Amino acid sequence: MLLTIFKHFFWLGCISFGGPAAHIGYFQQKFIQQLRWFSQQEYGQIVALSQFLPGPGSSQVGFALGYKKAGLAGALTAFVAFTLPSVMLMMMLASLSYQLVDNSYFYGVTHGLKLLAVVVVADAVLTMFNSFCRDKITRTIAITAAIVLLMTSGVYSQMLVLTIAALFGAKYLANKELSATAPAGIAWLPFVAFIALLVLLPYLAQASNQWQLAADFYQAGSLVFGGGHVVLPLLQNLLAEQITTDTFLTGYAAAQAVPGPMFTLATFLGFHLSPSFPVLGALIATIAIFLPGFLLMLAFLKHWHGLANLPRLSGAIQAINAAVVGLLLSALYLPVFSSSVNDSKDMALVLLGFLLLKQFKTPIVVLVVGFSLAGILLTFS
Repeated sequence: MLLTIFKHFFWLGCISFGGPAAHIGYFQQKFIQQLRWFSQQEYGQIVALSQFLPGPGSSQVGFALGYKKAGLAGALTAFVAFTLPSVMLMMMLASLSYQLVDNSYFYGVTHGLKLLAVVVVADAVLTMFNSFCRDKITRTIAITAAIVLLMTSGVYSQMLVLTIAALFGAKYLANKELSATAPAGIAWLPFVAFIALLVLLPYLAQASNQWQLAADFYQAGSLVFGGGHVVLPLLQNLLAEQITTDTFLTGYAAAQAVPGPMFTLATFLGFHLSPSFPVLGALIATIAIFLPGFLLMLAFLKHWHGLANLPRLSGAIQAINAAVVGLLLSALYLPVFSSSVNDSKDMALVLLGFLLLKQFKTPIVVLVVGFSLAGILLTFS
C-alpha cells in the first residue's frame, strides 16, 4: 500500500502546477473520482480542516489522505512523494544561482522573475480579499492590518496583529447559529509536540546555524494562515538580516515555476542560508516549515467538525483570515514591489503579466519563461 501511495503522490508532485487550489483539484480527480479511495464528503471535511489550520493547505490535505489510507506511515509517504520533485528542482535552481550570480543574463532572468512575483502576489491579494473579506468588518480588519504592518516591521508585529484579530473575531464575528454536532476535542500528543517545539527551538537556535534554521522556518510554518503565498512576508521578516532581497525574491519566483507545494521556497532559502552544508540546510528548512502544519493536522483531524462549529472559534478564524489578507497586502508593497519595479517599463511588464494571468488564464510556466526573456531584454536595452 505504501508503494502505491508513493507512486500516485510522486506523479502528482511532478505535474501539480498552479498552486494550492490546483493541487486540491488534482487530489480530487485522482483519489476521489478515479481511485475512489474516499467519499466526496470525507474529502470535503479534510479540505475544510486545512483551511482552518495554519500550514501548507494542499500538502496538509495530501498528508491527511495518506493518513486515512495507511496511518502515519501513509501520511509521511504521501508528503515525501508529493514534495520530492519540487525539493529536488529547488535545490538545483539554488545551486545554479550560486554559479551564475555575476552573469548578466542571470541578472536579467532574476529581474524578470522578481517582476513576475509582483504579478503573482497581487493576484493572491485580490483572490484572498474576495474570498475572506466579504463584509465591512472583515474588510476593515484587512486594511487596518495592512496599515499597521506597513508602519511597523518584524515578525512580532505580525503575531500581535493576528492575535488581536483573533480576539476581535471571537467577540464580534462569532456565528451564534453554529453549534458543535460532534465532540470538540484534540489529540494531545501531536498538539503538545507542536507547542513544545515552538517554545524550545528559539532556545536551541543559539547552539548552531542549523538549529537557527529550524527555529526560523518552524515559526514561519506555525503562523501561515491563508495559503502558501502568506509565507512570503513571514519569512521575509524572519530572514531579513540573513539573506538579500534579490535572493529571497528569486527563490519565491522559482517556487512559482516548479510543480508541487510553494512551501519548498524553504528549500531554496535553506540552501543559501547554510553555505557550508547547503543540502543539509535545505532539508532542515523544508522539514521545519512543513512540520507544524502536519502536527496540527494530526491533533485536530479526528474532532475537526465539532471544533469548527464552535461559534467563537469560527469567528476568530474568520478574522485571522482577513488579517492575513492585510499581511500579504503589506508584503506586496514591501519588499515585493519596492525592490522589483524600478521604472515605467517594469511597471508596464507587471500590468501585462497581470492581464495575461487574470484575463487570459496564461499558465504560470509560460509566464515564467516570458518574464525571464523579458528581464534579459530589459537588462540589455
